[in-house]
Amino acid sequence: MERQQDYVLRTVEERGIRLVWLWFTDVLGFLKSFAVTSEELEQAFDEGIGFDGSAIEGFARIQESDMLARPDAGTFQIMPGRREQADGGVARMFCDIYTPDGRPFWGDPRYVLRRNLEKASERGFTFYVHPEMEFFLFKSQDDPTPIDAGGYFDLTPLDITQELRRDTINVLEQMGIPVEFSHHEVAPSQHEIDLRHQDALTMADSVMTYRLVVKEMAAERDMYATFMPKPSTELPGSGMHTHLSLFEGDQNAFYDSSDEYHLSKVAKAFIAGVLMHAREVTAVTNQWVNSYKRLTSSKGFPVQEAPTYVCWGRHNRSAMIRVPMYKPRKEQSTRIEFRSPDPACNPYLAFSVILAAGLKGIDEGYELPPEATDNIYEISEQERRARGITNLPDDLYEALREMENSELVAETLGEQVFEYLLRNKRAEWDSYKSYVSPYEIERYLPVL
Repeated sequence: MERQQDYVLRTVEERGIRLVWLWFTDVLGFLKSFAVTSEELEQAFDEGIGFDGSAIEGFARIQESDMLARPDAGTFQIMPGRREQADGGVARMFCDIYTPDGRPFWGDPRYVLRRNLEKASERGFTFYVHPEMEFFLFKSQDDPTPIDAGGYFDLTPLDITQELRRDTINVLEQMGIPVEFSHHEVAPSQHEIDLRHQDALTMADSVMTYRLVVKEMAAERDMYATFMPKPSTELPGSGMHTHLSLFEGDQNAFYDSSDEYHLSKVAKAFIAGVLMHAREVTAVTNQWVNSYKRLTSSKGFPVQEAPTYVCWGRHNRSAMIRVPMYKPRKEQSTRIEFRSPDPACNPYLAFSVILAAGLKGIDEGYELPPEATDNIYEISEQERRARGITNLPDDLYEALREMENSELVAETLGEQVFEYLLRNKRAEWDSYKSYVSPYEIERYLPVL
């Protein structure tokens, strides 16, 4: 750690960095930031920077409001193309939050993920993730009109949205965030940039950076980027299909050459754990009222690929968990794809509950249920019930009912985050259910 801090201090001096942004997130996954000058950076490493935690969603109560933000030197990156002041550039670091007596703060989402990664490490595992993050580009926040008429993998000449994807990738890679590929998604003005797999903590930091960079790159071009799961009734929703794997050292713990699916017992038990606890963790992986407009849309529009049913399959894109096709001599890429999370989640908490569910399956030796080989949307409810295939929650209220009874989620998040998230999301649901929508005015006012 001292070596990394020395590198940061030396780089700041050599590159003429004037301001360093210190980043962290609240419980809902919103990025928070304050800046320190280069002269204050060494003290920030030694002592942390104090701030009022009662002003941050899900942090301390007023009577225990003092918090310390300690920058993680391993996350230092110079922000490309930024000259906030004439005499210097800008860099950023993520922070871990501590109480004044030096203890990690239980309400810090980054610490929640660290704790759960330590549990995996105790079992000899490193948790890797690779999210496919979809987003929409609109004319403005007040005018959600698609900018292009493209579809899946379309290449449109002189397309400004293609330029945005290209420039966004350049910025991300300059910041040390490797990108695998990008493309136009299925809906008009819907796009996807996929980050190359990384350990879960690094990836959660990368997801937060990704969302900010995409929004800023769009704003520079007088466009508005949104990660809202379902921004339009007429358009498919945006997902964050998340590829998962466990490694033991350099070996992929999910791979077994002797298995017909090339899946190890560890992989099968992990899948079984995620399936078993899927309904409990959905309020975390899909935390907004709007999230369920995407998850339930599949019932009426099967082509949209948003999972609704708790099942798994190898090549079945109607399944909640998909096992990508095995490629010879690509044992290290053996993984599973969890398709229900959306890109508006808090990645630290989402990765935590997904990992915890999978590890529970491994620890308890859960049996993997039969593979779903049919299109689940096209079979009857009676047949799904006979196969033991349940639904994901239909709305946030149902998801919260599942979560509040979940020992796994409570233990994974910790008491403070668990209780705050339940309280906050119940308030969101209460506000939503009392809102009289334009749909109701248009449908009922003329006739009732």
